[in-house]
Amino acid sequence: MPFKPIPTLIAIVITLAIWFVIPVPEGVTPNAWHLLALFVGTIVAIIGKALPIGAISVIAITLVALTGVTAETPKQAMNDALSSFSSPLIWLIAIAVIISRGLVKTGLGARIAYNVIGVFGKKTLGIGYSLAIAETLLAPITPSNTARGGAIIYPITHSIAQSFGSKSDDGTAKKMGEYLALVNYQANPISSAMFITATAPNPLVVELVAKATGNDIHLSWTTWAVAMLLPGLACIFLMPLVIYFIAKPQITNTPDVKTFTESKLRELGKISRDEKIMLGVFAGMLLLWANVPAMLFGEAFGVDATAVAFLGLSVVILTGVLTWDDILKEKSAWDTLVWFGVLIMMATYLNKLGLIGWFSSQIESAISSMGLGWVGAVAILTLIYLYAHYFFASTTAHITAMFGAFYGVGLALGAPPMLYALVLAATSSLMMTLTHYATGTAPVIFGSGYVSLGQWWKVGFIMSVVNMIVWIGVGLVWWKMLGYY
Repeated sequence: MPFKPIPTLIAIVITLAIWFVIPVPEGVTPNAWHLLALFVGTIVAIIGKALPIGAISVIAITLVALTGVTAETPKQAMNDALSSFSSPLIWLIAIAVIISRGLVKTGLGARIAYNVIGVFGKKTLGIGYSLAIAETLLAPITPSNTARGGAIIYPITHSIAQSFGSKSDDGTAKKMGEYLALVNYQANPISSAMFITATAPNPLVVELVAKATGNDIHLSWTTWAVAMLLPGLACIFLMPLVIYFIAKPQITNTPDVKTFTESKLRELGKISRDEKIMLGVFAGMLLLWANVPAMLFGEAFGVDATAVAFLGLSVVILTGVLTWDDILKEKSAWDTLVWFGVLIMMATYLNKLGLIGWFSSQIESAISSMGLGWVGAVAILTLIYLYAHYFFASTTAHITAMFGAFYGVGLALGAPPMLYALVLAATSSLMMTLTHYATGTAPVIFGSGYVSLGQWWKVGFIMSVVNMIVWIGVGLVWWKMLGYY
């Protein structure tokens, strides 16, 4: 069968139960409750991986259109079901994923990583920092955190470990492989939190924040990058050192790593024409995303972030770096376009129909009864939001299911809108530290066999604590300096 029977059955039963069995609560319209049934069923199907997420999303579009839960006429219901596909943010992330294919195709991603490791990798700790730095440098231009951590950085990590006689299947994992694998993975959530374009669900956070605040707060690429820069760098600086003490490698000095990286760079050969073009395209995109021309020459020279992505794609097409066949084969981009659009659509109409507001008021009442101020309430909400990720295998599903409601509650309890948006936005990536199924990168690296399940979960929990303390501690000072609260 094309679908998994048990997860599919569970999703259907839950949907029907909410729709037909559970009474519509007072203060909620029937249409809002029925859309919630479809939404929860979709999330359950995604969590259970009943079908690929894009296929589930197509079915969700169909159900929203056929049931008419958002509109009075079939035509309007269809328009509503497809409404989010005009969102510039959806196209930004999809186009950026396509462009990042050039990092792998041209070898530029590997070249950047090997050069960084060659500079900093004289000790195993230095190699750890090199991996973290390479991950961070690639983050703004690789919206797929799985592609970045799993397809670019992981093969390099694996090659280095094996070159020093550390293998996953002969009892030598602790020589170096365990440490490098943990650093390889733990750098991924941190770098994902630093840029809107570092992981696919980040634009979803932007949309949910904008909708919750009536577009009073719109996190631009520059605003996000500046706000997250200092906390992110602090976490990147501490992470390899923390893991070094938790899972200290048996090999601590690596005098031969420069020879290793030089041999790999010789295999790549001289920097090619296509690599130079990719480097120029990425540099240009970063300058435009950072709004540098507008800052230097005035607002008339500002360029929309999505237009920048289309410009970059046009350049790599016209120069032949990527062919149309390459673009068509980038399945993850087209998949993202579909599921991202559907989840934004459902979240938008849950808000428009009043369900999010009602749910937020229920949580607000419960927390208010505890007699806490907004600081204590936000701390509880954030911790619940963070550690609920033990029950999710998808950051997208988690964000879609919980972000809007938790953000709304925080605002209702008095949290400064910009401050709480930044806290929850960072948490939405940092929660990936926890498990071996937390995001697509996790099973790639965990599957190498270098790290035991117990060690993975232990390090994941410790890093979640360290990251949150450092991120929020540094962030509170930094964001105050920036005037965000």
